[in-house]
Amino acid sequence: MQFVKSHAYGNDFLLAERASADGQDPAALARAMCDRHTGVGADGLILYELTAEGASMRLHNADGGIAEVSGNGVRCLAALVLEQRGKRAGPTDSQVARPVVIDTDAGSKSLTPIGRPGSGGRLLFRAAMGQARDLQHVTIELGNETITAIVLSMGNPHCVIPGLLPSDERFRAIGAALERHPRFPGGTNVEFSEAQTPTALKILIWERGVGPTMSSGTGTCAAAAAVASFTPGDHLFDVTAPGGTQRVECRQDGVFLTGWAELVFEGTWLR
Repeated sequence: MQFVKSHAYGNDFLLAERASADGQDPAALARAMCDRHTGVGADGLILYELTAEGASMRLHNADGGIAEVSGNGVRCLAALVLEQRGKRAGPTDSQVARPVVIDTDAGSKSLTPIGRPGSGGRLLFRAAMGQARDLQHVTIELGNETITAIVLSMGNPHCVIPGLLPSDERFRAIGAALERHPRFPGGTNVEFSEAQTPTALKILIWERGVGPTMSSGTGTCAAAAAVASFTPGDHLFDVTAPGGTQRVECRQDGVFLTGWAELVFEGTWLR
């Protein structure tokens, strides 16, 4: 089976055509391919099918579970779509630069290519990620303590914990506990978010089905939307995860995420 390894800010994915995985258990395939010791290594496996406007996809996290959407994953797939368009039409064709629509289990996401940052193969996109929904300020009982959090959906579930970033030990303990807390029957992504300035956030990410990750597109959006919920109006944030900084616009018409993705290599899965 042919695949492409890709990443956005260290959040890495394997991209393979859906038809090439026919007859295989996609959850088991994801666990095998994403294993960082006996497989290729990745946070998730994206099985896709090209469409007239872009592609449709389903993402399986490293544990095999389905993720409704990934902000970084849709950019990685959009980068592959642009590469395919370039091969068909030539690098200067206007079709290469038109928006890419990625159909996910959380709806369609439109990504506009806006350049190539630096000298490498990275492609920069501004993605319309939809509205932050079902946002609530809550308290969650966790052992002998009460956690103050903001829960919301970016098409997938998030639990944002504002305040000073925790130690690595506390990050791992609370992240793992909240991911499978009874309050979240389907599990949740967890972001610890510290305000550096009124428009700059620093986050740590515990991703559902993965654990600690270098970056998360929807997690970046969720952290920004959580802060924006305190004051009305439009907001612009630079959100820095361990893998780098992405820009988030929280507007009346939705949340928009700007960041890069790059294709790393092509390979053949033999098992």
